[in-house]
Amino acid sequence: IGNHSSTHPHMSKLSKEQISQELNYTGNKIKDITGETPFLFRPPFGDFNNRLIETAYENGYYTIQWDVDSLDWKELGTQPVVDRVTRNVKKGSIVLFHNNAKYVAEYLPLVIERLQREGYEIVPISELIIRENYFIDHTGMQKNNKRSE
Repeated sequence: IGNHSSTHPHMSKLSKEQISQELNYTGNKIKDITGETPFLFRPPFGDFNNRLIETAYENGYYTIQWDVDSLDWKELGTQPVVDRVTRNVKKGSIVLFHNNAKYVAEYLPLVIERLQREGYEIVPISELIIRENYFIDHTGMQKNNKRSE
C-alpha cells in the first residue's frame, strides 16, 4: 500500500511544509490501519516537481509515476482499457489503474491474463524502483544516475 495523499492536491503547488504535512498525515493513517509504514508515494494527477520529490524522500518516500495510463476513470468500458494497456505496456511499465473505477473487476483480470500470456510478470512497484543514485526525468520515469566511464 502506498501513499496518495488525503486531500488529493496538486502537490507541486504546495510548500515543503505542506507537502510534509500531507505525506505524514496520510502515512500515519495507513500505519495505524495496516501496521506498516508506507514508503511509496504517487502524486495526485501525476503532478510533481523537484521540491516534491526531495521532500517526499526526506520523509521516507520514493515518488513513483506511471508510464501507461489505463484511462479507466473515463468509464469507456472494459475492452478500451484492456486494449489501451496491453498495446502500450513494455518491460518495466507501471500502469495507472484506479481501485474504484467502474469496470475494474471486469478489465483487471483480462489485462493480467493477457500480459502474462505475452510473457510479462506482474510485480510490486517496490521491485521495479531504483532506490539509490537516480533522478526522475520530465516524463516521470526514474533513471539511473550512474554514469558509464
